[in-house]
Amino acid sequence: MYLLDTSIYSQPLKKNPVPTVVRRWKEVGDLTCCISVFCEMEVLQGLALSDSDKLLKLYNVVLKDRIPILPFMIDEAMVYADLQAHFVRNGKTKPVIDLCIAATALSHKCILVTLNSKDFIDIPQLHVENWTGE
Repeated sequence: MYLLDTSIYSQPLKKNPVPTVVRRWKEVGDLTCCISVFCEMEVLQGLALSDSDKLLKLYNVVLKDRIPILPFMIDEAMVYADLQAHFVRNGKTKPVIDLCIAATALSHKCILVTLNSKDFIDIPQLHVENWTGE
């Protein structure tokens, strides 16, 4: 399974989506994809901030209920806590949402797909794919 990061999941809402993302998502198909509840939250926040009826309508047509949304429960919280402790012990910080998305991918044994590999590449045991074609 592929857990899509917000940078991937939001591509159908973009005026100029990244062609390699569109192609790869079509290749793997919706049945092999899912998102974290945090990804959905980020997209919904963007829609609320945009105050665009057109964008909201597009979301309702092309994204809403398209692929499963994985919850964040105790198993994910435990993985998150271990990840955050790892980074704190090493004097680093990571955005909470990024670690929550990573914890969801790890808990469900998913490959995390993103356009922003640098945000996730140093997370232990996380398998990351970048769909930019690079």
